[in-house]
Amino acid sequence: MATVRATSQDIASAPGTPVPAGELDSPAGTPPADRRSERPRRGRGWGARLELVILIAPALLVFCAFVIFPVLLASYYGFFSWNGYGQPTEFVGLRNYGVILTDPDFHEALGHNAFIVVMSLVMQGPIALGLALLLNRRMRFQSLIRVLIFIPYVISEVVVGIGWSLMLATTGSVNGLLEKAGLDSLAQEWLSDPSIAIWTLMVIITWKYIGFAVILFLAGMQGIPDELSEAAAIDGASYWQVQRHITLPLLGPTIRIWAFLSIIGSLQLFDLVWIIWGQYVSSTAGTSTMATYMVSNGRMAGSYGYGSAVAVVIFVISLIVALVYQRFVLRRDLAGAITGGTR
Repeated sequence: MATVRATSQDIASAPGTPVPAGELDSPAGTPPADRRSERPRRGRGWGARLELVILIAPALLVFCAFVIFPVLLASYYGFFSWNGYGQPTEFVGLRNYGVILTDPDFHEALGHNAFIVVMSLVMQGPIALGLALLLNRRMRFQSLIRVLIFIPYVISEVVVGIGWSLMLATTGSVNGLLEKAGLDSLAQEWLSDPSIAIWTLMVIITWKYIGFAVILFLAGMQGIPDELSEAAAIDGASYWQVQRHITLPLLGPTIRIWAFLSIIGSLQLFDLVWIIWGQYVSSTAGTSTMATYMVSNGRMAGSYGYGSAVAVVIFVISLIVALVYQRFVLRRDLAGAITGGTR
């Protein structure tokens, strides 16, 4: 017995036979699509949301406990004149913030932070980029050189601060080597001269943190396809032309992320300055920062309410800088990372 298969065209050609619209467009022998499968599955959506909540909840709790809650608590204490013992009872309103905004010492510390932000980018960026380009090529002892450059970054700030303070003291090893080399005129008060101390700090910061920038740039260069450089070389481009027109543009997102981390770290710099210069020398030597000002005039002075207000001001300044940088610099990088369709 023969089997007859009717296609949509045969059915459509038969007079008086109604044909569903979805079946006319389907190819011969293909069953119509099941419209029930097109309906959104609510169970899967709620399951994905529940999984997302379970994964995010621990990190969110830690963030709220160690970031959001301390900021809110500092904001509360900033409205009081509080010595750190018992509950704050002497409400002073915005007086602490008014003192901060009119204090010349805070203005000086803010200026030092701004100087450190700019000079960190100017000094560390080109040096780290040059070292990364050099270490990205095949050379002898490449791994050893990378380790030696990265070692200062993993050394504790306490060790770095004590070591540099001993070497740069008036009778330290740096001046001693200069005197033995017959360069007595180059011996300086590296830590106490206000015209030199801030540059001494910049040298220490560059030596300490340049390894992080180098490793970050190297990681970004590893993501650049070798085919692009090879194609440019075949077309006659020189090594520096390849780096200028291929490597640097593709390394742009990595450079911008490093610059963001460097800016935020410079605004919150405390440990190296406090260890090397201490509470009193940092202000006279011209190396005080907003963080050292906060500790000196807050905790060390027994005025925890005022110190809390300074902490809030530092947080607000850092937040504004971060939002502005994200809005005008990281905007195109973040736009490419956003997933999900638009409705």
